[in-house]
Amino acid sequence: MAGGKEHDIWQYGDFQTPSVLALEVCKRLADMGIDPKSVIEPTSGRGAFLKAAVVSFPHASSILGVEINAKYVEEARLLIKETNSNHLQVEQGDFFATDWNLLLCSKESPLLVLGNPPWVTSADLGSLKSTNLPTKSNFQGHTGLDALTGKANFDISEWMLLQQVGWLKKRTGWIAMLVKTAVARKVLRQMWKTGEQVGRASIFKIDTMRHFGASVDACLFVLPVGVDTAYDCDVFDSLDAVEPSGTIGWHDGYLVSDVVAYMKRRELLGPNSDRKWRSGVKHDCSKVMELTRSDGGTLSNGFGENVSIEPDLVFPLLKSSDVAKGRARGDRYMIVTQQKVGADTSTIASTTPKTWAYLESHGDKLDARGSVIYRKKPRFSIFGVGDYTFAPWKIAISGFYKSILFSKFGPIDGKPVVFDDTVYFLPCWSEEEADLILTIVRSEPYRLLLASMIFADEKRPVTTDLLKRISLDQVARFIGV
Repeated sequence: MAGGKEHDIWQYGDFQTPSVLALEVCKRLADMGIDPKSVIEPTSGRGAFLKAAVVSFPHASSILGVEINAKYVEEARLLIKETNSNHLQVEQGDFFATDWNLLLCSKESPLLVLGNPPWVTSADLGSLKSTNLPTKSNFQGHTGLDALTGKANFDISEWMLLQQVGWLKKRTGWIAMLVKTAVARKVLRQMWKTGEQVGRASIFKIDTMRHFGASVDACLFVLPVGVDTAYDCDVFDSLDAVEPSGTIGWHDGYLVSDVVAYMKRRELLGPNSDRKWRSGVKHDCSKVMELTRSDGGTLSNGFGENVSIEPDLVFPLLKSSDVAKGRARGDRYMIVTQQKVGADTSTIASTTPKTWAYLESHGDKLDARGSVIYRKKPRFSIFGVGDYTFAPWKIAISGFYKSILFSKFGPIDGKPVVFDDTVYFLPCWSEEEADLILTIVRSEPYRLLLASMIFADEKRPVTTDLLKRISLDQVARFIGV
């Protein structure tokens, strides 16, 4: 793939905008009252948006396209000749190397930044050894474990849009880009969190299968810049939808998916001083650490090897798919090497020698775990472990699934169940306590408030950060428990 056409497509996120879609987008922008004096497309490709802009924005005195691919520059120049426009030009340039402020200083406001930036992530480009990347920085502001465990991966278009907002800070105008819907929300969150001067935004869903032959949740994202600040974004089901189907927004310091529903139940927000949502165990080596029991009672690992070890550190395991279905099962197990993060593991050699021998036999795989969280930690360390891991009862929800299903899980064969790290749970020390918590989290007020903060297309719609926002005490009082 290296050096070939397919490599170039992925390296540059090269999914060219069809002319029909470019015209539909520009028509919608004009219908919204967007009437720029200058238009710029910073990744102009073959020029579909440039040609559509000439038709849709007759008052624009300057329309400029910048494109890194020399072949596309020539194609775009041939295309725009058909427009007979003397104020439209295309230049070859690299987005990441261009001095945009210098380029834009002569452009008249209001300015429209238009286009279809690459739909790839920094990790995608890294795996391709691409040089088409911005200078690395923690621009999203992640700290601690989030920055260490992969949350610093970002969509290239996200970085580009944030740069574009910067271009318009001392001007007025609009950003109108075809991007993944999740990228639009990330940019909004960043703008709203930092109090940037952006107006009421709009998201128009697009049919990516029809236009690009790809199943991607994407949209036209329209962001006014340099106007009165607003903290809501209307969501439309299509480019020609007259009324929004919903509104997302930034309220109480959080991004919410349904502003109307959220405002109805926001009084239920608050801290949980004596209860903390936890995630399951993180070990990053499932073929070694997770075991399956056959009907005959034999344990085997992910390599198909029979495993004969002491039962002391082996606990029944429920994965995210089990929790999503409220299903307890007794044929999966996990080796839990520590009772708290950072605990000494060398004692395993004397207390459970068979287990230590098994771990050592696969030590190369465990030692090769790439995450920095394992560095300078005892050998065979795990994360997401503490007293809560061994609570006999737990109320749990999967982080991976759109449906909101909380379930109660008790001991299996006399041992507390453990979860993988895509499951979130509240530890309970009696079944009565678990039943009470289950009543609260399954109540309609709790579920409606939670749903108003969930974005179903996220990789993990449910997170501990989201769960901890809702006060169990407040909900309990509200429902009279």
